[in-house]
Amino acid sequence: MASETVLVDEITYPSKITTTKPLSLLGYGLNDMVIHFLQVKFYTIGVYLDPEVVGHLQQWKGTPAKELEEKDDFFDALISAPVEKAIRLVVMKEIKGAQYGVQIETAVRDRLVNDDKYEDEEEAALEQVVEFFQSKYFKKNSVITFHFPANSPTAEIVVSLEGKEDTKFVVENANVVETIKKWYLGGSGAISPSTISSLASNLSEELSSERPHAVYL
Repeated sequence: MASETVLVDEITYPSKITTTKPLSLLGYGLNDMVIHFLQVKFYTIGVYLDPEVVGHLQQWKGTPAKELEEKDDFFDALISAPVEKAIRLVVMKEIKGAQYGVQIETAVRDRLVNDDKYEDEEEAALEQVVEFFQSKYFKKNSVITFHFPANSPTAEIVVSLEGKEDTKFVVENANVVETIKKWYLGGSGAISPSTISSLASNLSEELSSERPHAVYL
């Protein structure tokens, strides 16, 4: 029987969560950096996907995990697959919400500018995201969840702070939503190589399993 939890560094993640339907933990890792020879861990990352995502990735069936890891078109297909996705971050090194908001703003804006998709609407949407995070303070074990409904251009951000009610914000700009996905799931351009490696490994295993999967067009 599969374990009901997965330990990501020192943080426990459930192997499944239920939103509108059960989602499986199919990728996990760290956002970290080596500073003056010391590894600084900022937060862990858990990627939950509708298991039906495998049906949208059939062309990579039989591809070894190491090869998948290097195929940005595989991760593009994962991002665009019309299935529900959720990304759960658990804070390890406390940080001001304003700092995290600026990180998102910078990462998303730079990618949108590079793709020639940064217009007034995207700027306004990013400003709203920054404003949402502005007043928050993320202590260790605070949780930030990005929820991406199936077939929807929106994303819901949920912040869970100890002793406080969850706060939520909906991002309605499709280009910003897509780029947030790319920041966390976008292959070579993603923020966490360990998460990308884990996704490649687990999805390669799912694709190679003997269970029949429907092929979605």
